[in-house]
Amino acid sequence: MANTDMQSFLDGRDKAKAYFCNLFSKNIPINKPLSKEQLLSNLIQIKSQIKGCDGVYVLDESGIQITDTYTAKEKTKGIGSDRSAKAYYYRAIRDVKCNITDPYPSESGGVCVTASQAIFGKDGELQFVACLDMPLEEVVKISHLDRLELFFKYFFKSSYALFAFSLMAVALLLFVKGAESFFQNEITPDNFKIKYVFEATILLTLALAIFDLSKTLVEEEVLGWSKDSHISGPHKTMVKFLGSIIIALSIEALMLVFKFAISNPSELIYAMYIIAGVAMLLIGLAVYIKFTKSEVDK
Repeated sequence: MANTDMQSFLDGRDKAKAYFCNLFSKNIPINKPLSKEQLLSNLIQIKSQIKGCDGVYVLDESGIQITDTYTAKEKTKGIGSDRSAKAYYYRAIRDVKCNITDPYPSESGGVCVTASQAIFGKDGELQFVACLDMPLEEVVKISHLDRLELFFKYFFKSSYALFAFSLMAVALLLFVKGAESFFQNEITPDNFKIKYVFEATILLTLALAIFDLSKTLVEEEVLGWSKDSHISGPHKTMVKFLGSIIIALSIEALMLVFKFAISNPSELIYAMYIIAGVAMLLIGLAVYIKFTKSEVDK
């Protein structure tokens, strides 16, 4: 496998994945009951729409191949082969959506990439995994990025890196100031003043929330790591950020409850306003996750 082909695949991986996912979504009803024959017929239809397809086949819920492999020119035997250890099987199950593998040696002796899609029944139970093999060189052609696309790809990645590390610097400064307050105000068990403890805790909580956001930006937008199967890309970043803010506000609301309960009970209502705001944020986040997940599952 040429290094240039591999690099071209890595640069255009998202484009290739979007291409195959679009093919699957147009030709296969993912959340409707399908028979093995219907699914195979749909896969053969997909195969006829793309050039250079190595073959299509169907796996059952356990990863066992239950159809022969239909290549461009012939049908080859494959029924009974255990594919449960293959990335195209367990990634499709794990992510509950269309996926593509890294390039790997094919049984025919070349290098291929497999696109796969988990198929579920009406009760949400796994029925099949649809698989489509493509030679690496054909995938590279599909995923080829022109100069403008490459420019913006690296421009956005560099911009995210710059913002992420700037946020990390801000988080570090907040952490340092929060830690300093313990020593400047001599916070000890014998000299325990609620005001100074609250100030230090607020600074440290904000530092944690900002650091968590910058960490997510580095992992997902710069390094391209993906940990979650239901929410991805900017949606996951938004959920992570809002979650950190909700935690920070909840802690501060709790501290205000204790502070006002001790020093000025008449002002407890202001702490309750913050708690009500946190509750509204939680409801809004739940609705956002619900609709985001529904959109991803389509």
